Amino acid sequence: MFCPELHGLVRRGTLHTFPFDSARLPVNGIYVLFERGEECHDGGRIVRVGTHTGDGQLRSRMLQHFVNENKDRSIFRKNIGRALLNRDRDP
Repeated sequence: MFCPELHGLVRRGTLHTFPFDSARLPVNGIYVLFERGEECHDGGRIVRVGTHTGDGQLRSRMLQHFVNENKDRSIFRKNIGRALLNRDRDP
């Protein structure tokens, strides 16, 4: 029963859409992404959760990750790649 509560809690927060004004983002925090068309628990479905390293780096992380689309900076993608390689026993 935690899933509906988590979705409800996150939806009550401040929502930003792309393209976004980075000056309106907090300097630190956890980002939670929704995707248009993805629904659950009477609203948008969380499709991704992430964070940043270093104090004051959330804004630059959002720009690196979602505006400049530097795929090599995504730990999420690295972990998916590792899981696929591990599944296939590929060094």
